[in-house]
Amino acid sequence: MSTQDFARRPSISRRGLLAGAAATAAALATGAATTGTAHAAQRAFASTPDGFASVNALGQNGTTGGAGAPVVTVSDADTFLDYCDRNEPYTIQVQGTINITSKQALRSNKTVVGLGANATIAGGGLDMYRRQNVIIRNLRFVGAEDDAISVQQDSHHIWIDHCYFAEGLDGAIDIVRAADYITVSWNHFDGFDKSILIGHSDGNASQDTGKLRVTFHHNYFDGSRQRHPRVRFAEPVHVYNNYFRNNTLYGVASTENAGVLVEANYFENVPHPVYSGYDESGPGRVVERDNVYAGSGTPQTLGTVVEPRTYYAYTPDNPSTLPGTVPAGVGTGKI
Repeated sequence: MSTQDFARRPSISRRGLLAGAAATAAALATGAATTGTAHAAQRAFASTPDGFASVNALGQNGTTGGAGAPVVTVSDADTFLDYCDRNEPYTIQVQGTINITSKQALRSNKTVVGLGANATIAGGGLDMYRRQNVIIRNLRFVGAEDDAISVQQDSHHIWIDHCYFAEGLDGAIDIVRAADYITVSWNHFDGFDKSILIGHSDGNASQDTGKLRVTFHHNYFDGSRQRHPRVRFAEPVHVYNNYFRNNTLYGVASTENAGVLVEANYFENVPHPVYSGYDESGPGRVVERDNVYAGSGTPQTLGTVVEPRTYYAYTPDNPSTLPGTVPAGVGTGKI
């Protein structure tokens, strides 16, 4: 899709909304809180993605992974990596702990799903390079020596759902180099430093502009420090219904003219919930609406952003319900 196509799309204007404790209490006193809880419980067990991973584009009708393909169960690294690197579609069920190193290739048309609550990828991560139609669900990623999940080089239609990330030496998830149409939902980022990066460097505008469309919803950024996400060039990135708690550096950063909508989230004890520009990266456009800021700073906003509803329908939960519904629904053992 060309830059001109984006210019013709409807945009949303900057809007500042600070919801205090009184507003939170009022919302909880209404039926909206109950409705939000019901919506959250229903979506927690969805078997197909929503958001950008559900959009028909680039010759791919949504994201189906290995649906309809052979199902295999693996419990050792050699077998796991063999199936990940095959060209044929598979559903790969992970049992127990798989110990790997570095970033290992995961090819197209795969579903990688953990069995039970303790299926774990330890020490390394999964790398998608020019791949499409991949689902990763119900897995624990711990102690990765590089990125736990890397989505790069024109990869598209990826769904990362109900995973747990902890103790990594680099990023939990990197989405870079013109990757596109991705949904990250119901994941637990536990004390992670560099959680999620979209767009790898300030010098990659020619490849990334008009790409890197990502939806983040119902993730729990739990004591993680930064990049929830940090964004360059992408538009739109839709960050809605996430629970940010005790993020010491910042919540969301939009940089290098990215367009980010931060909508109906709950920020608790986050000194800098939203930045426009960060470190040496120039400012990005960012719109915020309907968020709750409990013990948190004032968000920075700038300009207008392409409306995600241009691409897909969604109904946000009442943000005041998120401290209850998100921790209860994220991570492994829930699907």
